[in-house]
Amino acid sequence: MRFTRRHPLSTAVLLCALAVLAARPADGDGSHFSGHGSASGVGAEVARLYEEAATATERYEAGRREAEEQRARARRLEERLDRERRESAGLLEDLGRIASSQYRDGGGLPLTAHMLLADDPEELMRGQRAVRQAEMSLDKAIDRSERAEARLARDEAKAAAAWERLEKRNTELAALRRAIERKLEAARWKLQGQADASVTAGACRGAVRLDQPRTRFTTSWVAPVETYELSASYGSGGARWANRHTGQDFAVPIGTPVRAVGAGTVVKVSCGGAFGIEIVLRHEDGYYTQYAHLAAVAVDQGEQVWPGQWIGQSGTSGNSTGPHLHFEARVTPETGSAVAPVPWLARRGVSL
Repeated sequence: MRFTRRHPLSTAVLLCALAVLAARPADGDGSHFSGHGSASGVGAEVARLYEEAATATERYEAGRREAEEQRARARRLEERLDRERRESAGLLEDLGRIASSQYRDGGGLPLTAHMLLADDPEELMRGQRAVRQAEMSLDKAIDRSERAEARLARDEAKAAAAWERLEKRNTELAALRRAIERKLEAARWKLQGQADASVTAGACRGAVRLDQPRTRFTTSWVAPVETYELSASYGSGGARWANRHTGQDFAVPIGTPVRAVGAGTVVKVSCGGAFGIEIVLRHEDGYYTQYAHLAAVAVDQGEQVWPGQWIGQSGTSGNSTGPHLHFEARVTPETGSAVAPVPWLARRGVSL
């Protein structure tokens, strides 16, 4: 929360007051002080690396699919050549049988002698035409097979070169992706360390203004995170909660951008307590949503938000056993008024 009141204090008194405030944890929900120092830099770096990792993964997967298509094309070429070879072998076998039959019937006598000695010259002529047709078919098949062999050799050479280029590029992309992910993991835990310090002090750091892609949603409601696995659900029991679980947990890595599920106003940004760093929004239909166990916030209290806007980054602050987003839908902004969030979102067209 930004301080809006200013007092005409002297410089010395003001410095003393700031020193006291910095050393003392805030009461209640926790204060939220402005400022975009190193903490903001880490949060922004995590968001940037998050996007770079997603882009690198997408490029790697596209290259892998392209390489698979090249391999499939080479297999199709080989199958086609095998069919043509089998066809040529069949024709050659047929011609051999015809020639053997002609040889047995007449040996090496000239065609004229065969015709003079034959009981049925017409039958003999039909046999000779069959032999010639078989020879022509075989010549065509052999020619086609030779052309196919040459074409296949060219295509296989091109495919092999393309596949080699793709494999080299994919190896480079895989190395780039691993490097980005290593940097991202280190930055995530640095961000979480700052979040833990904020929760311990009970004072939130200033909003981290993330460089968000201007994604335009065609719907008025969206899921609170883009890619996730559902973990603890509403109403489930467990040793971690005094009563039943009051929200839906989304298992996501630290630093994952958290989105406003719908248009609304930020009514609470706080640090400390079981929920760690949390944000509460009031929506136009009168309901409230809570986003808890965050590592950083990207909005200030009183700010207007749109559907899908990044409002924070997930973490594992407060009473949390691992990185996740705790999401609640509420009738009031306070704990204890939660409703089942999955059907609440489903009624607004969001299927989890």
